[in-house]
Amino acid sequence: MADEAPQLESRTSEVSEEGNELEEVEKLEVEVKQMAQKIVHYRKTLPDQFKKSVASVLAAQRPLLPNLDATAQLGVTGDRVSDAGEHIESSKGTLVAEEDPEMKEKIRLLKLKISSNVSAMPIILKRMNECISMIDRLDSFNGNIHPVFKRKRTS
Repeated sequence: MADEAPQLESRTSEVSEEGNELEEVEKLEVEVKQMAQKIVHYRKTLPDQFKKSVASVLAAQRPLLPNLDATAQLGVTGDRVSDAGEHIESSKGTLVAEEDPEMKEKIRLLKLKISSNVSAMPIILKRMNECISMIDRLDSFNGNIHPVFKRKRTS
């Protein structure tokens, strides 16, 4: 009988260890399910929040341009309500400027310059990319460079 007591204690300790392990596994499974729910929630909500925050940051950094089109004069833009008021206030100032023919001509020329610069951007970007690729090719070239084109070392 004395021999049976240690065996019973070892069996109960094994059972309790298995029970503890099962409890830990169940706790871990519950935590995994909660984490999965959080991930699903974040995947649904974070892109919209990110989009709104980026849009607001960009809108805050956007310079206020004088009325380039009729919708800005009316204050009908995708901006906040306070921005619409600013557009209306700025349109009053530009109405006075548009009455002056000299100022009106300057504004028209500025608009033409801006539109021509914007239309030239793809061509400039293409040329820049070509120049960068040529420079990269020259950097990889290990030829002899004439001493005239080498920098003098100043110490």
